[in-house]
Amino acid sequence: MSNTPTETPASAKRIRLSREDRLHQLLDVAWRLVREEGTDALTLPRMAAEAGVTKPVIYDHFGTRNGLLTALYQDFDLRQTAVIDAAIEASAPTLEEIARVIASSYVECVLSQGREIPGVLAGLTGSPELATVKWDYQLAFIEKCRKIFAPFTGSKGISRAAFWAMLGAADALSNAATTGEITAEQAQAELYDTIIAMIARSHR
Repeated sequence: MSNTPTETPASAKRIRLSREDRLHQLLDVAWRLVREEGTDALTLPRMAAEAGVTKPVIYDHFGTRNGLLTALYQDFDLRQTAVIDAAIEASAPTLEEIARVIASSYVECVLSQGREIPGVLAGLTGSPELATVKWDYQLAFIEKCRKIFAPFTGSKGISRAAFWAMLGAADALSNAATTGEITAEQAQAELYDTIIAMIARSHR
């Protein structure tokens, strides 16, 4: 009979994750909690319990509950940007195709987190963290669109006001599709028409 002690799950050493891998794990847990129980369930002590880590680990990554919600919004933005960039890269270099890809990708990304994102945004209402992150994302998205559509615009180009109007329409239409007020197809078609009209005005 062997005298070697049998290692049980409880006594097994925890796998040490890199900081980046731990962050991804914690964000996955947070998204699941929001999806299953709503944003109110998303407290830092609850996160620690669900993720199987100590509270200091949670506080080290996020600091505060607003920091956690902001990290979720950033995670959503990063994935949305990656989806849109990949779709544009794979599309034909025509105005109609690029406009279609941006319209469909934007709406689909919002719908993919349809139940979670409104709660995250509501939890961050009025917070300076959200204002800064959202502003940076909006500016980056507008700059991306400016470069993408530059070959199709007139000599005057597209005004900043027009890009802000397009972005506002994209958010409003996506949110309406999320609540079921309109279909995803209607949101995508209307956003496509908005983009095409914006380009057409630049030639006047």
